[in-house]
Amino acid sequence: MLGCECFCWHDKHSDYDEFTPLPQPQPFSLPSPIPDWPPGQGFATGKINLGELEVVKITKFESVWSCDSLHGKAKGATFYKPVGIPDGFFCLGYYCQPNDQPLRGYVLVAREREGLTPEVYRNYDSDSDFPALKKPVNYSLIWSSDLDRNGCGFFWLPNAPMGYKAMGILVTGTPEEPDDDEVRCVREDLTETCEIKDTIHVAGADPFQVWNTRPCKRGMCCKGVSVGTFFCSTYFVSENEELEIACLKNLDPTLHAMPDLNQIHALINHYGATVFFHPDEDCLPSSVQWFFKNGALLYEDGELKGKSIDYQGSNLPSGGTNDGAFWIDLPGDNNGRENVKKGNLESAELYVHVKPAVGGTFTDIVMWIFCPFNGPANLKIGLMNIQMNKLGQHVSDWEHFTLRISNFTGELWQVYFSQHSGGEWVDAFDLEYIEGNKPIVYSSRHGHASFPHPGTYLQGSVKLGIGIRSDAARSKYFVD
Repeated sequence: MLGCECFCWHDKHSDYDEFTPLPQPQPFSLPSPIPDWPPGQGFATGKINLGELEVVKITKFESVWSCDSLHGKAKGATFYKPVGIPDGFFCLGYYCQPNDQPLRGYVLVAREREGLTPEVYRNYDSDSDFPALKKPVNYSLIWSSDLDRNGCGFFWLPNAPMGYKAMGILVTGTPEEPDDDEVRCVREDLTETCEIKDTIHVAGADPFQVWNTRPCKRGMCCKGVSVGTFFCSTYFVSENEELEIACLKNLDPTLHAMPDLNQIHALINHYGATVFFHPDEDCLPSSVQWFFKNGALLYEDGELKGKSIDYQGSNLPSGGTNDGAFWIDLPGDNNGRENVKKGNLESAELYVHVKPAVGGTFTDIVMWIFCPFNGPANLKIGLMNIQMNKLGQHVSDWEHFTLRISNFTGELWQVYFSQHSGGEWVDAFDLEYIEGNKPIVYSSRHGHASFPHPGTYLQGSVKLGIGIRSDAARSKYFVD
């Protein structure tokens, strides 16, 4: 058993030498109720078919153990057992999150589907010998806190039967091994590998660490489904290392939980973001058609003169690769160039791309906005700001943000903000909202990078105060 001086139930600012419960994170809910979505097939029904398994998302929890940190700025973490599991479904692991954010997470619980159609889901001849779910053989103690009073935490890894994988960790407040009926392991062919993501807690000088997890393979066509459980270890774990737990795999080729067209329109109407541009922005967006109609030219390598582009873009080259043989530029005359650079806010619109995410358990609604011109960069060096003349300028600037929607409920879960060559996912509880559940996106001056809050952001060394400055603020210029 490893000791841990940094875990304690005691309020370190109190004069009383006694153990007191730590403050529990409070549940988060969106500013407005979620509406009844238009009828469809599997979207927002509360359950998702993954092939041989059916899963339900559990968001109600019972706190099992909380820990605080006596070192640094860490806020500690709380470990939760899912409660309210429907009859016939089984727990796959427990949930954990930091104490400095609202309680908003989930774990999946699963049951084996009966009367499967088509039979291609089954990879074994004998279902009685190889059911989709099995109890663990026993448990291995990963770590425990060394407190000689009530409030200890014990972390257990389910030892899966041969051909099965554990999906999460269990936590208890006593040293007794959990009952084998507490959790289920999943047949290996119904799982995919997962990896650590964000660090939830580090136990000071002790080697014990806790992370949340995600599928190793992610993307529109990938099948990995996050269970919502955490991973912990007393040894160093690299980001790409295969873990002792796994995630689920969606083997339903129909992705029946994805919203249909009517439901997509309803989601956009309910969650459609408002994009605010900086008060000093002089490179505003427009529609693509406005850009073509107002003099954009198509150039071909070796040709000196550009060609006008059809209003619908029908004479643009198609297919092949981005080999530099063609490019689009501003109008040839100075007045036309300056006019197009300014954009046309009245014609601006958002272009939507909808795709499955996290194995079809989420829907990503990607919203693209077009600006005819990306203005010059603003360089920050310490207290100095240098407005560049040409650095950062380019024609045709596409930027995007993404609304991630839970296919279990239709709830907005996260928003992705694209920022130059990168970006960030922001949880729904850390967003700003303008009307009901409509989030706000702040577009930076000239560069049009997306941010969740107004302010000055630096692309470079924040510590040294050197980099490209991005200013984002609310103004009368917006697109919704």
